[in-house]
Amino acid sequence: MKKVLILANNDVGLYNFRFELLQRLIEEGYQVYLSLPYGDNVKKMIDIGCYFINTDIDRRGINPITDIKLLWKYNKIISQIKPDVVLTYTIKPNIYGGIISTLRKVPYLTNITGMGSAMNNHGLLQKVIISMHKIALLNAKCVFFQNSYNRDFFYTKRIIKGDSRLLPGSGVNINKYNLALYPNKEEAIKFLFIGRVMREKGVIELLEAAKEIKIQHPNVEFHIVGPYERGYETIMNQYIEDNTVYYHGAQTNVYEYLKQCHAVVLPSYHEGLANVLLEAAATGRPVIASNIPGCRETFVHGETGLGFEVKNKDSLTRTLKEFINYPHTVKANMGINSRRKVELEFDRSIVVNAYIEEIEKII
Repeated sequence: MKKVLILANNDVGLYNFRFELLQRLIEEGYQVYLSLPYGDNVKKMIDIGCYFINTDIDRRGINPITDIKLLWKYNKIISQIKPDVVLTYTIKPNIYGGIISTLRKVPYLTNITGMGSAMNNHGLLQKVIISMHKIALLNAKCVFFQNSYNRDFFYTKRIIKGDSRLLPGSGVNINKYNLALYPNKEEAIKFLFIGRVMREKGVIELLEAAKEIKIQHPNVEFHIVGPYERGYETIMNQYIEDNTVYYHGAQTNVYEYLKQCHAVVLPSYHEGLANVLLEAAATGRPVIASNIPGCRETFVHGETGLGFEVKNKDSLTRTLKEFINYPHTVKANMGINSRRKVELEFDRSIVVNAYIEEIEKII
Protein backbone atom coordinates (compact mmCIF):
# COMPACT_ATOMS: atom_id res chain seq x y z
CA MET A 1 0.00 0.00 0.00
CA LYS A 2 1.32 3.45 -0.96
CA LYS A 3 2.07 5.87 1.87
CA VAL A 4 1.45 9.63 2.01
CA LEU A 5 2.98 11.68 4.82
CA ILE A 6 1.49 15.11 5.56
CA LEU A 7 3.48 17.69 7.53
CA ALA A 8 1.49 20.59 9.01
CA ASN A 9 1.75 22.97 11.94
CA ASN A 10 -1.74 22.61 13.43
CA ASP A 11 -4.81 20.40 13.42
CA VAL A 12 -7.38 23.16 12.86
CA GLY A 13 -6.17 24.14 9.40
CA LEU A 14 -5.64 20.54 8.35
CA TYR A 15 -9.10 19.45 9.46
CA ASN A 16 -10.99 22.52 8.21
CA PHE A 17 -9.28 22.94 4.84
CA ARG A 18 -7.79 19.55 3.87
CA PHE A 19 -10.26 17.02 5.26
CA GLU A 20 -11.74 16.25 1.84
CA LEU A 21 -8.24 15.51 0.51
CA LEU A 22 -7.59 13.11 3.42
CA GLN A 23 -10.88 11.34 2.69
CA ARG A 24 -10.09 11.05 -1.01
CA LEU A 25 -6.62 9.63 -0.38
CA ILE A 26 -7.97 7.00 2.01
CA GLU A 27 -10.80 6.10 -0.39
CA GLU A 28 -8.20 5.52 -3.11
CA GLY A 29 -6.24 3.14 -0.92
CA TYR A 30 -3.41 5.27 0.44
CA GLN A 31 -2.05 5.00 3.97
CA VAL A 32 -2.13 8.57 5.27
CA TYR A 33 0.23 9.69 8.06
CA LEU A 34 -0.17 13.06 9.77
CA SER A 35 2.72 14.80 11.53
CA LEU A 36 1.59 17.82 13.57
CA PRO A 37 0.94 18.93 17.18
CA TYR A 38 -1.98 17.21 18.91
CA GLY A 39 -5.28 19.12 18.91
CA ASP A 40 -9.00 18.57 19.33
CA ASN A 41 -9.49 17.68 15.65
CA VAL A 42 -6.88 14.93 15.51
CA LYS A 43 -9.31 12.21 16.64
CA LYS A 44 -11.70 13.09 13.80
CA MET A 45 -8.91 12.48 11.31
CA ILE A 46 -7.85 9.26 13.00
CA ASP A 47 -11.48 8.10 12.86
CA ILE A 48 -11.47 8.17 9.05
CA GLY A 49 -8.29 6.09 8.92
CA CYS A 50 -5.34 8.49 9.27
CA TYR A 51 -2.28 7.63 11.37
CA PHE A 52 -1.14 10.39 13.74
CA ILE A 53 2.40 11.30 14.83
CA ASN A 54 2.54 13.96 17.56
CA THR A 55 5.06 16.59 16.47
CA ASP A 56 5.74 19.75 18.47
CA ILE A 57 6.15 22.92 16.38
CA ASP A 58 6.82 26.46 17.59
CA ARG A 59 4.72 28.13 14.88
CA ARG A 60 5.96 31.71 15.34
CA GLY A 61 9.24 31.39 17.24
CA ILE A 62 12.72 31.52 15.69
CA ASN A 63 14.58 29.52 18.33
CA PRO A 64 17.28 27.58 16.43
CA ILE A 65 17.40 24.79 19.03
CA THR A 66 13.66 24.19 18.73
CA ASP A 67 13.88 24.20 14.94
CA ILE A 68 16.82 21.78 14.91
CA LYS A 69 14.71 19.43 17.04
CA LEU A 70 11.94 19.67 14.46
CA LEU A 71 14.42 18.91 11.69
CA TRP A 72 15.59 15.76 13.49
CA LYS A 73 11.99 14.76 14.23
CA TYR A 74 11.13 14.93 10.53
CA ASN A 75 14.24 12.92 9.72
CA LYS A 76 13.19 10.21 12.16
CA ILE A 77 9.60 10.14 10.88
CA ILE A 78 10.54 9.92 7.20
CA SER A 79 13.23 7.29 7.80
CA GLN A 80 10.79 5.11 9.77
CA ILE A 81 7.65 5.48 7.61
CA LYS A 82 9.41 5.56 4.24
CA PRO A 83 6.56 7.47 2.54
CA ASP A 84 6.10 7.41 -1.23
CA VAL A 85 5.31 11.12 -1.21
CA VAL A 86 5.35 13.93 1.37
CA LEU A 87 2.89 16.86 1.39
CA THR A 88 3.90 19.97 3.33
CA TYR A 89 1.91 23.00 4.46
CA THR A 90 2.97 26.29 6.15
CA ILE A 91 6.46 27.74 6.49
CA LYS A 92 8.31 25.47 8.94
CA PRO A 93 6.98 22.16 7.60
CA ASN A 94 7.71 23.45 4.09
CA ILE A 95 11.30 24.33 4.92
CA TYR A 96 12.36 21.53 7.23
CA GLY A 97 10.16 18.90 5.61
CA GLY A 98 11.54 19.86 2.21
CA ILE A 99 15.14 19.65 3.41
CA ILE A 100 14.72 16.20 4.96
CA SER A 101 12.69 14.89 2.01
CA THR A 102 15.52 15.97 -0.28
CA LEU A 103 18.18 14.32 1.89
CA ARG A 104 16.09 11.13 2.08
CA LYS A 105 15.32 11.28 -1.66
CA VAL A 106 11.57 11.21 -1.08
CA PRO A 107 9.31 13.08 -3.57
CA TYR A 108 7.43 15.98 -2.00
CA LEU A 109 4.76 18.54 -2.86
CA THR A 110 4.77 21.94 -1.15
CA ASN A 111 1.89 24.35 -0.57
CA ILE A 112 2.70 28.03 0.00
CA THR A 113 -0.26 29.01 2.18
CA GLY A 114 1.07 32.54 2.64
CA MET A 115 4.39 34.34 3.03
CA GLY A 116 4.03 35.77 6.54
CA SER A 117 5.42 39.03 7.87
CA ALA A 118 9.06 37.94 7.70
CA MET A 119 8.85 37.32 3.95
CA ASN A 120 6.92 40.52 3.30
CA ASN A 121 9.28 42.80 5.23
CA HIS A 122 12.69 43.71 3.82
CA GLY A 123 15.66 42.95 6.00
CA LEU A 124 18.04 40.26 7.17
CA LEU A 125 15.28 37.89 8.30
CA GLN A 126 13.67 37.98 4.85
CA LYS A 127 17.03 37.13 3.23
CA VAL A 128 17.52 34.21 5.62
CA ILE A 129 14.05 32.81 4.99
CA ILE A 130 14.40 33.21 1.23
CA SER A 131 17.70 31.31 1.35
CA MET A 132 16.11 28.54 3.41
CA HIS A 133 13.21 28.27 0.97
CA LYS A 134 15.63 28.00 -1.95
CA ILE A 135 17.25 24.98 -0.32
CA ALA A 136 13.97 23.44 0.83
CA LEU A 137 12.11 23.75 -2.48
CA LEU A 138 14.99 22.86 -4.76
CA ASN A 139 13.69 19.35 -5.46
CA ALA A 140 9.96 19.81 -4.90
CA LYS A 141 8.01 17.93 -7.57
CA CYS A 142 5.45 20.74 -7.62
CA VAL A 143 4.92 23.89 -5.57
CA PHE A 144 1.30 24.95 -5.07
CA PHE A 145 0.50 28.64 -4.68
CA GLN A 146 -2.72 30.21 -3.46
CA ASN A 147 -2.35 33.55 -5.23
CA SER A 148 -0.39 34.80 -8.24
CA TYR A 149 1.44 37.49 -6.23
CA ASN A 150 3.15 34.85 -4.06
CA ARG A 151 4.01 32.77 -7.12
CA ASP A 152 5.52 35.75 -8.95
CA PHE A 153 7.53 36.67 -5.86
CA PHE A 154 9.01 33.16 -5.62
CA TYR A 155 10.00 33.13 -9.28
CA THR A 156 11.36 36.70 -9.24
CA LYS A 157 13.52 35.92 -6.20
CA ARG A 158 14.57 32.66 -7.88
CA ILE A 159 13.35 30.68 -4.90
CA ILE A 160 11.91 28.07 -7.25
CA LYS A 161 12.73 27.12 -10.82
CA GLY A 162 10.62 24.02 -11.34
CA ASP A 163 6.94 23.20 -11.69
CA SER A 164 4.23 25.10 -9.87
CA ARG A 165 0.44 25.28 -9.90
CA LEU A 166 -1.91 28.07 -8.90
CA LEU A 167 -4.77 26.82 -6.74
CA PRO A 168 -7.96 28.63 -5.70
CA GLY A 169 -6.63 28.78 -2.15
CA SER A 170 -7.75 25.79 -0.12
CA GLY A 171 -11.11 25.98 -1.85
CA VAL A 172 -14.34 25.74 0.11
CA ASN A 173 -16.77 22.90 0.67
CA ILE A 174 -19.85 24.42 -0.95
CA ASN A 175 -22.06 21.66 0.47
CA LYS A 176 -20.96 22.27 4.04
CA TYR A 177 -21.30 26.04 3.65
CA ASN A 178 -24.75 26.24 2.10
CA LEU A 179 -26.34 29.41 0.78
CA ALA A 180 -28.15 30.83 3.82
CA LEU A 181 -31.17 33.14 3.88
CA TYR A 182 -30.01 36.75 4.17
CA PRO A 183 -31.02 38.56 7.40
CA ASN A 184 -34.18 40.61 7.05
CA LYS A 185 -34.04 44.39 6.72
CA GLU A 186 -35.49 45.00 10.19
CA GLU A 187 -32.46 43.47 11.88
CA ALA A 188 -29.49 45.53 13.05
CA ILE A 189 -26.64 45.35 10.54
CA LYS A 190 -24.05 42.87 11.81
CA PHE A 191 -20.43 42.89 10.67
CA LEU A 192 -18.42 39.76 11.44
CA PHE A 193 -14.66 39.28 11.77
CA ILE A 194 -13.34 35.71 11.96
CA GLY A 195 -9.66 35.14 12.63
CA ARG A 196 -6.89 35.38 15.15
CA VAL A 197 -7.08 38.59 17.18
CA MET A 198 -3.70 40.05 16.24
CA ARG A 199 -2.11 43.06 14.57
CA GLU A 200 -1.52 41.41 11.19
CA LYS A 201 -5.21 40.61 10.81
CA GLY A 202 -5.96 44.34 11.00
CA VAL A 203 -7.79 44.04 14.31
CA ILE A 204 -6.62 47.42 15.63
CA GLU A 205 -7.93 49.24 12.55
CA LEU A 206 -11.21 47.32 12.82
CA LEU A 207 -11.68 48.22 16.49
CA GLU A 208 -10.98 51.91 15.82
CA ALA A 209 -13.33 51.94 12.81
CA ALA A 210 -16.06 50.22 14.85
CA LYS A 211 -15.70 52.84 17.59
CA GLU A 212 -16.19 55.66 15.08
CA ILE A 213 -19.10 54.01 13.27
CA LYS A 214 -20.97 53.24 16.50
CA ILE A 215 -21.17 56.97 17.22
CA GLN A 216 -23.17 57.62 14.02
CA HIS A 217 -24.83 54.20 13.78
CA PRO A 218 -25.40 52.92 17.33
CA ASN A 219 -27.52 49.99 16.12
CA VAL A 220 -24.77 48.54 13.92
CA GLU A 221 -23.09 45.54 15.56
CA PHE A 222 -19.52 44.28 15.27
CA HIS A 223 -18.89 40.63 16.15
CA ILE A 224 -15.48 39.00 16.53
CA VAL A 225 -14.85 35.25 16.45
CA GLY A 226 -11.39 33.82 17.03
CA PRO A 227 -8.68 33.26 19.63
CA TYR A 228 -6.52 35.99 21.15
CA GLU A 229 -2.86 36.32 20.33
CA ARG A 230 -0.70 37.10 23.34
CA GLY A 231 -1.16 40.68 24.60
CA TYR A 232 -4.47 41.41 22.86
CA GLU A 233 -6.89 40.48 25.62
CA THR A 234 -6.37 43.77 27.46
CA ILE A 235 -6.85 45.78 24.26
CA MET A 236 -9.99 43.89 23.34
CA ASN A 237 -11.53 44.24 26.79
CA GLN A 238 -11.66 48.02 26.41
CA TYR A 239 -13.88 47.69 23.35
CA ILE A 240 -15.95 44.85 24.78
CA GLU A 241 -16.75 46.74 27.98
CA ASP A 242 -18.09 49.80 26.14
CA ASN A 243 -20.14 47.56 23.75
CA THR A 244 -18.19 48.56 20.65
CA VAL A 245 -17.75 44.88 19.78
CA TYR A 246 -19.18 41.51 20.80
CA TYR A 247 -16.47 38.90 21.33
CA HIS A 248 -17.37 35.21 20.96
CA GLY A 249 -13.95 33.57 21.41
CA ALA A 250 -12.73 30.65 19.33
CA GLN A 251 -15.56 28.65 17.75
CA THR A 252 -15.63 25.29 16.00
CA ASN A 253 -18.76 26.08 13.97
CA VAL A 254 -18.37 29.48 12.33
CA TYR A 255 -21.20 28.75 9.88
CA GLU A 256 -23.75 29.64 12.56
CA TYR A 257 -22.17 33.07 12.92
CA LEU A 258 -21.89 33.56 9.17
CA LYS A 259 -25.63 32.95 8.76
CA GLN A 260 -26.45 35.74 11.21
CA CYS A 261 -24.20 38.44 9.74
CA HIS A 262 -24.78 40.90 6.89
CA ALA A 263 -21.13 40.95 5.78
CA VAL A 264 -17.75 39.56 6.78
CA VAL A 265 -14.89 42.02 7.32
CA LEU A 266 -11.20 41.08 6.99
CA PRO A 267 -8.67 43.96 7.26
CA SER A 268 -5.71 41.55 7.02
CA TYR A 269 -2.20 42.71 6.08
CA HIS A 270 -1.34 39.57 4.10
CA GLU A 271 -2.98 36.26 3.18
CA GLY A 272 -2.28 33.21 1.05
CA LEU A 273 -5.93 33.10 0.12
CA ALA A 274 -8.37 33.91 2.91
CA ASN A 275 -10.45 30.84 3.74
CA VAL A 276 -12.85 32.84 5.86
CA LEU A 277 -13.79 34.98 2.85
CA LEU A 278 -14.50 31.86 0.80
CA GLU A 279 -16.67 30.45 3.59
CA ALA A 280 -18.51 33.76 3.89
CA ALA A 281 -19.10 33.93 0.14
CA ALA A 282 -20.33 30.32 0.03
CA THR A 283 -22.81 31.20 2.77
CA GLY A 284 -24.08 34.05 0.58
CA ARG A 285 -22.51 36.96 2.41
CA PRO A 286 -20.74 39.96 0.90
CA VAL A 287 -17.07 40.25 1.85
CA ILE A 288 -15.39 43.50 2.84
CA ALA A 289 -11.63 43.04 2.79
CA SER A 290 -8.21 44.60 2.35
CA ASN A 291 -7.36 45.09 -1.30
CA ILE A 292 -4.35 42.79 -1.11
CA PRO A 293 -3.29 39.52 -2.79
CA GLY A 294 -5.08 36.69 -1.04
CA CYS A 295 -8.20 38.76 -0.40
CA ARG A 296 -9.00 40.57 -3.63
CA GLU A 297 -9.27 37.30 -5.57
CA THR A 298 -12.33 36.39 -3.54
CA PHE A 299 -14.59 39.32 -4.51
CA VAL A 300 -15.55 41.67 -7.31
CA HIS A 301 -15.67 45.21 -5.95
CA GLY A 302 -19.22 46.52 -5.95
CA GLU A 303 -20.71 43.23 -7.11
CA THR A 304 -19.85 40.61 -4.49
CA GLY A 305 -18.04 42.71 -1.93
CA LEU A 306 -15.96 45.82 -1.27
CA GLY A 307 -12.23 46.42 -0.97
CA PHE A 308 -10.35 49.05 1.01
CA GLU A 309 -6.78 50.20 1.49
CA VAL A 310 -4.76 47.93 3.77
CA LYS A 311 -3.55 49.34 7.13
CA ASN A 312 -5.81 52.35 6.62
CA LYS A 313 -8.47 52.86 9.28
CA ASP A 314 -10.09 55.77 7.42
CA SER A 315 -10.44 53.75 4.21
CA LEU A 316 -11.94 50.85 6.18
CA THR A 317 -14.37 53.19 7.96
CA ARG A 318 -15.53 54.81 4.72
CA THR A 319 -16.08 51.41 3.13
CA LEU A 320 -18.10 50.10 6.07
CA LYS A 321 -20.26 53.25 6.01
CA GLU A 322 -20.77 52.81 2.26
CA PHE A 323 -22.05 49.29 2.86
CA ILE A 324 -24.31 50.42 5.70
CA ASN A 325 -25.97 52.94 3.39
CA TYR A 326 -26.69 50.41 0.64
CA PRO A 327 -30.36 49.39 0.28
CA HIS A 328 -31.13 46.01 1.82
CA THR A 329 -31.80 44.47 -1.61
CA VAL A 330 -28.34 45.52 -2.83
CA LYS A 331 -26.68 43.89 0.17
CA ALA A 332 -28.64 40.67 -0.31
CA ASN A 333 -27.86 40.54 -4.05
CA MET A 334 -24.17 41.00 -3.35
CA GLY A 335 -24.38 37.91 -1.17
CA ILE A 336 -26.05 35.88 -3.92
CA ASN A 337 -23.43 37.01 -6.44
CA SER A 338 -20.74 36.09 -3.94
CA ARG A 339 -22.09 32.54 -3.73
CA ARG A 340 -22.12 32.20 -7.53
CA LYS A 341 -18.49 33.31 -7.78
CA VAL A 342 -17.42 30.70 -5.22
CA GLU A 343 -19.34 27.91 -6.95
CA LEU A 344 -17.60 28.67 -10.25
CA GLU A 345 -14.07 29.37 -9.05
CA PHE A 346 -13.41 28.03 -5.55
CA ASP A 347 -15.06 24.62 -5.15
CA ARG A 348 -12.71 22.54 -2.98
CA SER A 349 -12.92 19.62 -5.39
CA ILE A 350 -10.68 21.66 -7.73
CA VAL A 351 -7.93 21.61 -5.10
CA VAL A 352 -8.39 17.92 -4.24
CA ASN A 353 -8.22 16.92 -7.91
CA ALA A 354 -5.03 18.94 -8.42
CA TYR A 355 -3.35 17.11 -5.54
CA ILE A 356 -4.46 13.70 -6.79
CA GLU A 357 -3.10 14.51 -10.26
CA GLU A 358 0.31 15.47 -8.90
CA ILE A 359 0.49 12.48 -6.54
CA GLU A 360 -0.39 10.11 -9.38
CA LYS A 361 2.44 11.58 -11.47
CA ILE A 362 4.82 10.59 -8.68
CA ILE A 363 3.32 7.19 -7.78
